[in-house]
Amino acid sequence: MRSQSAARWWHKATAAIAALALATQLVLVLAGSAVLAEDRPPPLPTQLLRLVSYFTIQANALILAAALSLALLPDRDGRVWRTVRLAGLNGIIVTGLVHWFLLRPLLDLTGWSYAVDKFLHVVVPLLALLGWLLFGPRPRVTVRVIGLSMIWPLAWLAYTIIMGRLTGWYPYPFLNVDALGAGPVALVSLGITLLFLVISGLVWLGDRRLPA
Repeated sequence: MRSQSAARWWHKATAAIAALALATQLVLVLAGSAVLAEDRPPPLPTQLLRLVSYFTIQANALILAAALSLALLPDRDGRVWRTVRLAGLNGIIVTGLVHWFLLRPLLDLTGWSYAVDKFLHVVVPLLALLGWLLFGPRPRVTVRVIGLSMIWPLAWLAYTIIMGRLTGWYPYPFLNVDALGAGPVALVSLGITLLFLVISGLVWLGDRRLPA
């Protein structure tokens, strides 16, 4: 019971911080701030569409949903829940890694934009990963769940490429087919897909080796 109480508090804190970061980013957009790395804000409807098109925003939203459910029931289970949980966990880990190694050197943010960026890309990923390591719940990961969890990132990738080709806007520079060409973007996409599979494999392994 003491462990479940600690798990609830951890998941509540994770959900609260993720919600605060997402809400603050939305407020910045509504106040006229550029979305993340953009130099000039487009019209508001376009900004809002672009905001929800960022992988970072979607991954944080999945973590928020999973953390809220675990705050209510720390040993939650279910086929759909397992998929959402793993997709969010994998997505937020990839978010942190890609941000740290690929995007961070390109950003020049200040003030609230800088703070929100760190919460979305560093704080929430660390909280989500530590929460899974400390509290699970385990076991929850199977090969089928890994396969189903890959639907979201692959669908996001296809949507991003199609939208970029139609509008000329890409949320991340390493996916810009117009600037880089199809070959380099295909290689990057393959690399990120393999990264998802590697992380899924590590989570699957930890799901069996770490305490239930």
